[in-house]
Amino acid sequence: MTGDPTSLADSGVAAQRSRLRVREMQLSEVGIRIDYFHDASDDHLFILGVDRALLPSRAAWREFYEADYARPVRDRENYSLAWEFDDQIVGFSSADQITFGEQAFMHQHILDTSHRRSGMGTQFVRQSAAIYFQVLELRRLYCQPNAFNIAPNRTLQRAGFRYVFTQQMVPSPINFPQPVTRWMLDGRRPDTA
Repeated sequence: MTGDPTSLADSGVAAQRSRLRVREMQLSEVGIRIDYFHDASDDHLFILGVDRALLPSRAAWREFYEADYARPVRDRENYSLAWEFDDQIVGFSSADQITFGEQAFMHQHILDTSHRRSGMGTQFVRQSAAIYFQVLELRRLYCQPNAFNIAPNRTLQRAGFRYVFTQQMVPSPINFPQPVTRWMLDGRRPDTA
């Protein structure tokens, strides 16, 4: 085999990147997010720092999204994105704790283990961040995964987020108290290339 191995690897990454797409999640698709949490194993929820007892019922969660999607984007409590690979949804991201024009907190999830550890997460996070900055007119975007969940912490670093702190807290209403690592992307629209 001839050719530069580096250029072959780069062309593989470029080909994968061209098969990725991030777009707004439609109301008809929010069941993907609801099912992700309700159908997850207790071990997976623990890694995420999620307490199953704190999850809203499927119906209550769906009602929340129906009400939230009925609002203009600038007034929403949540803004969700679908992550596609080869035209199939393989993950999602959401922003909450939104102060329109200022800041929001991002969440990131790959649905199937076969798509994890593939490098796609970094590209999805970069593209998602660019959309959040544009649509929500942000100055700062935060993400604060469980400190012991290594994959999202590495992904955020690779995507250009800056480490802020690690501390014990309850990051959202579905979480138990846990150490979280806060990351921030500040004042710029991230490179989506």
